[in-house]
Amino acid sequence: MASPTLDISNKPSPHGAGNKLGRLAWGVVQATLFRLSPRPLKKWRVFLLRCFGARVSWKARIMPSAVIWAPWNLEMDDYATLGDGVICYCVDRTRIGRQSTVSQYSYLCGATHGFELPDFPLQPMPITIGEDCWIAADVFVAPGVTIGDGTVVGARSSVFTDLPPGKVCVGTPAKPVRDRVIAEAPG
Repeated sequence: MASPTLDISNKPSPHGAGNKLGRLAWGVVQATLFRLSPRPLKKWRVFLLRCFGARVSWKARIMPSAVIWAPWNLEMDDYATLGDGVICYCVDRTRIGRQSTVSQYSYLCGATHGFELPDFPLQPMPITIGEDCWIAADVFVAPGVTIGDGTVVGARSSVFTDLPPGKVCVGTPAKPVRDRVIAEAPG
């Protein structure tokens, strides 16, 4: 008995022509004006992102080597930071709260695919990182995840489910290991 075959020749794109054109234009700007800008020119990079619909505070910090997929889905509050080599695959709304840092080489993945369907349709899902969070180096944040205010996610962790506020979380999958206690500043 022959195995069934799927007709994928006319599979519709999950993105309209306007989205594709916007991503093409952003890709050119990101590869040149954004990526080649010197590190101190933070406001220049914010300006470029805002030109493409991002809702980013003028006080946000985005390193020139950060890769942002669709800036019109990005929101960053005051002093929010995307570090070197961060990949922000913001197919859906991606929000980074006030004074939160996403450290180098982390990956914010705002979509998955419907693996139970024959054509694996793209399924965009939002990511929310609360205020005063630290996403340490090389962390993977899965689609649809919310990380609560004040939470720290340890280096090389993978976040597949929501994390509560005020915790230190580590591992794959990331789990809370203790409360985050803020010490008084010396002096």
